[in-house]
Amino acid sequence: MTASASGSGDRQPGAQGDAYEPDPRRWRALWVTLVAGFMSLLDVTIVAVALPTVQNDLGASPAEVQWVVSGYALTFALALVTAGRLGDALDRRKIFLIALCAFVLCSAACGAAPGITLLVVARLAQGLAAGFMAPQNSALIQQMFRGAERGRAFGYFGATVGISSASGPIVGGAILALADGMQGWRWIFYVNVPIGVLAVLLGRRLLPRTRKSGRGHVDVPGVLLLGLGVLAFMYPLVQAESGGLRRLWWLFLVGAAVLAVFVRRQRRLLLARGTTPLLDPRLFSTVRGYAIGAGVGTLYFIGFSGVWLVFALFYQHGLHYSPLESGLAVTPFAIGSAGAAVVSGRLVDRFGRLLTVWGLSGVIVGLGTAALLLRFAPLDHAPWLAAPALFVGGVGGGLVVSPNITLTLRDVPVRMAGAAGGALQTGQRLGAAVGTAALPGLFYLVLGRSDDFQVALFTALCAALAAMLTSLALAAYDWLRDRRRRAAHGKCAQEVANTPVHSRQL
Repeated sequence: MTASASGSGDRQPGAQGDAYEPDPRRWRALWVTLVAGFMSLLDVTIVAVALPTVQNDLGASPAEVQWVVSGYALTFALALVTAGRLGDALDRRKIFLIALCAFVLCSAACGAAPGITLLVVARLAQGLAAGFMAPQNSALIQQMFRGAERGRAFGYFGATVGISSASGPIVGGAILALADGMQGWRWIFYVNVPIGVLAVLLGRRLLPRTRKSGRGHVDVPGVLLLGLGVLAFMYPLVQAESGGLRRLWWLFLVGAAVLAVFVRRQRRLLLARGTTPLLDPRLFSTVRGYAIGAGVGTLYFIGFSGVWLVFALFYQHGLHYSPLESGLAVTPFAIGSAGAAVVSGRLVDRFGRLLTVWGLSGVIVGLGTAALLLRFAPLDHAPWLAAPALFVGGVGGGLVVSPNITLTLRDVPVRMAGAAGGALQTGQRLGAAVGTAALPGLFYLVLGRSDDFQVALFTALCAALAAMLTSLALAAYDWLRDRRRRAAHGKCAQEVANTPVHSRQL
């Protein structure tokens, strides 16, 4: 497998789908996958605003109720790469529909849970179903679209990722406001049921089947090694609020060792005949832009994901906003992100990695300005003053997620699309886990020492900006490297053009 110099994943040797015939139902099928993807990603953050209500209604401890959020994120991340490989080996449509049905059933079980134990179990199963569904989204886009259409489709996909992450607190607050009463939190889960059933029915009609590549083998020991490695990294993070980082820091070392064994096994399988690795190491070494794109996405999600929890803590506890008011306060970011993400899908072929450089710069400027305003402006006026800055940050965010997904996956052969998408999203989920553990933890640490919500928010946002600055540096390096490569290619072509014909013949 070698990367195409032209930047198109459609001409990869041996890639499935070389004889591409556009499916006339592809755009309608895309919306089915986007709706399902929106539900699965929204459920990462939507429940956060309802945790106090859940705790009071079910009589749960803070550690127990935290598992309602962190348990979902944990099983979500554990399933991604394996689910992507199964989709590549078997049938993405079948895996997607089975996972979507399971997600709907688990959502109903969450809403009906009589106690915290059953709620946590249902959330773990719901996260597993979401993890099996998510990599099929990006893989189906690569299967159904080519060329400029693929960029547009990934633009919609990136908008879905950005909006679902940013709008979780808004949607959760709105549902709690409409479903008044102690049991109102249950509708946060029940709302998935009718939408999910409709998506299943439409998906059965519209989604294309995956043509078998004859490589149905799945590396079971690799699945176990990768799962143990990801679990070792994720578990201390999801336990952060109960002292997990302090007690379980050694699991990071265990995780690194297990993942090293996993990588070694994948390389060995690559050399063996008739076997297919769970995650082909050549994705990171020979597919242009994949490794850097995965790094950019992981670093960005460290800052991006934790920011919303910090804002919720600041507005609800510091300014005594309701969950709905807290969500509405960050709406400008979601609006800017949605509009820019849709447009960016059409611009990525023209500007390439430069688009993500602009986007990350916009996020840093917008969030940095908002941090300064919320730190030094009077509290009565600070949220209103910060709204335009959040909108600028949202526009920048919309230029990051979907272009980065497109640039990272565009040269991946279609036959490996599921595993590649799963690995990319695993990095994003790990980044999100780091951010959602570290930023609120830093917020509480500073608040305990200063008793000043503005100082705590400013410090946490500065930490988020540090992760985004690192992501910007990586994206800028990739852009400059591509620029030098194009300049060298153009110079070589010019020298050939200037060479006399008889010299070329000699």
